[in-house]
Amino acid sequence: MKIHKNLDAIFNSIPNNVKLVAVSKTKPINQIKLAYDFGQKDFGENKVQELINKYNSLNKDIKWHMIGHLQRNKVKFIVPFIHLIHSVDSYRLLKEINKQGFKCNRLINVLIQIDISNDNSKFGFSYSEFEELVNKNELNSFKNVCVKGFMGMASFTDNQKKIGLEFKSLNNFYLKYKSSLKLDTLSMGMSGDYKIALEHNSNMIRLGSSIFGSR
Repeated sequence: MKIHKNLDAIFNSIPNNVKLVAVSKTKPINQIKLAYDFGQKDFGENKVQELINKYNSLNKDIKWHMIGHLQRNKVKFIVPFIHLIHSVDSYRLLKEINKQGFKCNRLINVLIQIDISNDNSKFGFSYSEFEELVNKNELNSFKNVCVKGFMGMASFTDNQKKIGLEFKSLNNFYLKYKSSLKLDTLSMGMSGDYKIALEHNSNMIRLGSSIFGSR
């Protein structure tokens, strides 16, 4: 089976400390089951309704990752079961996740999305905006949020040097705060650039077409 073959090749090519998130957005249940049966347990979705539908339809030991832009009014629908929210791109979203986590009596694991590219279509904190949060000690006010690390998406370009510089910059930022904020996750790299991300310390990659084929 092609999905099994693709997963096997990826598992054999990435370091043991790297977590693979299979990007299952738009993919049918039967394809997700094939990946699950091969041992893949972490799946990423970018739309809340699709995420909920798949959560309700599939094995409950799957770890679901929200990897797309998350609207504040949709947070309440996923906090009861979400494993990790990658795309926390604003202070207001952090506040809402904390509020809904409190209602569910859950500690919600999140990644702070940092805008590392020059692509105006991407979301995220700037480096300085996140540093301001830290300097004002505001992260400690969120008792139902656990910031695990950072997520970043490189520019959409064939210029590998530019991609590498963007990943290097986020890795340096991660290393700056890793100890003081007790961070353990640096989510960088998708199907087209994950090998470059691995060169810059990424320990979580988000792969879709490399596993399921092109859409």
